[in-house]
Amino acid sequence: MAKPALTQEHAGSRRRLPGLNFFLADVRDGLGPFLGVLLLGQGWRADDIGYVMTAGGIAGMLATAPMGAWVDASRHKRLLLALGIGALTVATLALWHSPSFGVVLVSQLVTGVVGALLGACVMGITLGLADPRHLSQQLGINEAWSHAGNMTAAALAGLAGYRWGISAVLLLMTMMACASLICLRSIRPQDIDHERARGLGPASASGGIPRVPTSTLQRLSHAGELGLLAATMLLFHLGNAAMLPLFAQAMVTRTGIDPSAFTASTVIVAQLVMIPMALWAGRFASHHGYRPLVMAALMVLPVRGLVAGFWDSPWAVIPVQALDGVGAGLLGIALPGLVSSILRGTGHINAGLGAVMSIQGLGAALSPALAGAIAQHYGYSTAFASLGLIATAALITYCIGSRWMAPPFPSPCGPGTSGAAPEGGDTPGQETAAIGPQSSDPALAVK
Repeated sequence: MAKPALTQEHAGSRRRLPGLNFFLADVRDGLGPFLGVLLLGQGWRADDIGYVMTAGGIAGMLATAPMGAWVDASRHKRLLLALGIGALTVATLALWHSPSFGVVLVSQLVTGVVGALLGACVMGITLGLADPRHLSQQLGINEAWSHAGNMTAAALAGLAGYRWGISAVLLLMTMMACASLICLRSIRPQDIDHERARGLGPASASGGIPRVPTSTLQRLSHAGELGLLAATMLLFHLGNAAMLPLFAQAMVTRTGIDPSAFTASTVIVAQLVMIPMALWAGRFASHHGYRPLVMAALMVLPVRGLVAGFWDSPWAVIPVQALDGVGAGLLGIALPGLVSSILRGTGHINAGLGAVMSIQGLGAALSPALAGAIAQHYGYSTAFASLGLIATAALITYCIGSRWMAPPFPSPCGPGTSGAAPEGGDTPGQETAAIGPQSSDPALAVK
């Protein structure tokens, strides 16, 4: 039986998503950029910091696809999210007790694995609560509130760190975790459509017979667009992941400024830009699709690397992190939206998104170690220039790949259309049009 129209209770649960994303923003990544300056204050070397961060990144990379498949199959997404929040909080607080190499390494491994679970849970809950026709707008709202949470937490962490030391950041994260659990509790479990959350439609969409998930491996093996996206994201994050922590370390080393305050400022500047970018990207994607957003995000990273590497001043934080805000704000909408459009109807949206994020996680995991080693032996400017070159390779890969794959991906909108249809290719009253493994999404059409 088809699910009833969205009731006031259902709408109430969906209205809790912004608050959940706001408070969860400071929890998912553990200490984030504050980890580098915390360990630097404990006498750690730049390359050792990169190695433990890489270990956590590899753990997250390996866990992302299995966690996505777990969330796809689970009908207890709220419980999984709550358990993950608790585990990640405990792992981060362990750094307060002992910032030794063993404790930090285990903490980063747990952070990587549980962070992958938290991301899949939030995406699954969002897909289960939001109508597919309005998914891009909901993704934009989620991202905007997540960035607002990051900005608020960074401002509070900077003030607390300046007044009481960087250990105060750990207490702030614990408070944010408790607030996220309160928001999660207000989402009613019966409002989450678990079939829609994994990319399947209701029984009525298939003649009264519930959809059966197709094989993820079979689907992914025929999704050339997905492979191109994964390869591009691998290169993008290889150049991007280390840039913020390396920038903070470089400024602290070069200028001797307060590490807590400066690290907070890097986050705040980026988040101020990400908030409007995420809201705009959600509206843009609903009319023009996600691929132009990917291209725009790829273009800003090489410029960011050049500015970070050759402007030796704390004021460089403004252009460096503003460019980060543009790229991250666009990709935060484009990546999950594009993957969900490609895999809609397969029943494995979160697993497919996890597969792409696992591949991009390889780049993110290797980035700190690569950048740390270059910075240790050749200096920070050379490290930033190297990261910028890798980012340029990501842009070239996507441009060439898109043109090479153009023939297999004709516009599904029919003759005389541009392919720039609303997200999902759905129009009011036609929600089931994009359901099914063989369906196409006009938002994916090659311009």
